[in-house]
Order: sequence, then C-alpha cells, then structure tokens
Amino acid sequence: MSSQTVSDKELVGKFIEGDSFSFEALINKYKDRVYTYILMVVKNHDLANDIFQDTFIKVIGSLRKEKYEDRGNIISWIIRIAHNLIIDHYRKEKRLQTVSNDENELDLFNSPKYSDSNIEQILVKQQIEKDIRKLLDALPEEQKQVVLLRLYGDMSFKEISELTGVSINTALGRMRYALINLRRVIEEKGISLNV
Repeated sequence: MSSQTVSDKELVGKFIEGDSFSFEALINKYKDRVYTYILMVVKNHDLANDIFQDTFIKVIGSLRKEKYEDRGNIISWIIRIAHNLIIDHYRKEKRLQTVSNDENELDLFNSPKYSDSNIEQILVKQQIEKDIRKLLDALPEEQKQVVLLRLYGDMSFKEISELTGVSINTALGRMRYALINLRRVIEEKGISLNV
C-alpha cells in the first residue's frame, strides 16, 4: 500500500503502534516541501540539512510522546517545528555571537531533474533563483516570513496566522505589501524573471 492511498492520520497511528515504515512513508511524502522551506530561510545547504534532520527527530519524539493533535494537516505542524528550530538556531547563534558572513549559495538546479536542460537554461535558472533570494532579502522580515511560509512552506494564511501569532488579515496584508514591494523593486531595477 502506497503512502498516497493511506491518510496521514493512519500513517501516524501505525507509526505510534511501532510500524517504522509508516513514518518513512510520511517523510518521503513531505521531505521536499520541508527541506525547500528550510533552505529558503537559512540559505545554507549544510545548515538546512542539520535543521531538516533535527526537525524529523523532533517529529519522531513528539509522535512517540503523543504530542501531535491531528487537525488534518500534519505538514503545517512539521513546518512549524522546522520554523521553530530555525528561530532557535539563530537565537543560539546570536547569544554566542557566531553569526557567519559566509553566504554559501546552493545550486538548486544541479540535479538529475534538470539534466536534459542545456547549460544556458541552467545558468538562467540559477540567476533567477539568486535574484529571487535577493528580492526576498530586501523585504521587511514580517513580509519575507509570510512569503516563505506561503510559497515555500505551502501553508494557508490561517496556518501562517497561527504560526506567527497574528490575525489572518495581518498575514494577508503582509503578503499583499510584500508583493507590492517585490513588483516595485523588479520594475525599478528592470529585473526579468523569465527563463
């Protein structure tokens, strides 16, 4: 039976009963979305891998202690755990004052998925990805957070509002202003995001 035909609730239930394959199916179902969200926030491949692993270790621990309340959307819960671990990481770094200025760029397009593309297409995609990261970095933190959660975390505005502790209208407003700001910067700088 594939994870596509078994609900998340069933997978969680089977894992709690001791079926480790159920958890593996759950990880396989959501790993790309979780990892992409983490990477877009931390912008460092090694750090993203560490936080990704810590996220699923925490998920395992929480499920075993039956701390997960099924509200029909486990991915939001997993992204929330990842988000909190990212915040914890930066708080710890700030306390230790070990913030690195080393910006390691990850080549998101160096994968078999894009192997049929020619080198020009790959370079254009890489440049677009870098431009998008720079554009997002230019946004105020609250707006950037909503954009990342919505587009890369694939969260609803209700989930974003719960995670960030603001009203749905505030989350929607931040997204609206983020898009306005992004459009303005794109027009001012004459940036083209077309392949």
